[in-house]
Amino acid sequence: MEKKPIIVVVDGLGGGIGSQLCTRVRQAFGHDVEILALGTNASATEQMIKAGADRGASGENAIRVSINLGQIILGPIGIVLPDAMMGEITPRIARAVMHASSKKILLPVNQPHFILAGLPPSSLSRCIEEAVALVASELGLAVH
Repeated sequence: MEKKPIIVVVDGLGGGIGSQLCTRVRQAFGHDVEILALGTNASATEQMIKAGADRGASGENAIRVSINLGQIILGPIGIVLPDAMMGEITPRIARAVMHASSKKILLPVNQPHFILAGLPPSSLSRCIEEAVALVASELGLAVH
């Protein structure tokens, strides 16, 4: 039996972006992939599991321990920025995500304390579609 690729979705706060990513990844690839939800808090993880993740874990240590389980990491750009998401992304989480050997596909979501220059304005749904297309390309999967 061939092992399914694991896509790790990382999010914090209420898990809104992560849950949208989980929903779209599940729609796009069905059960040909495993989705691992890693939330900075239990609420974010719970929302991602409700949205289609196969399993999840919460908190800094869970993220640090589990981040290398996947071939791809998905999330908003804040997951690699210390103190982003109102401080939920600790320096240790940001470092763990950045140092993971997995390919990172990050959504260019502006936050109150920074603005991404040089990118044309794009809706969150369009960014998620582009992220899913990149996942398909990276893993050699067809989008359903």
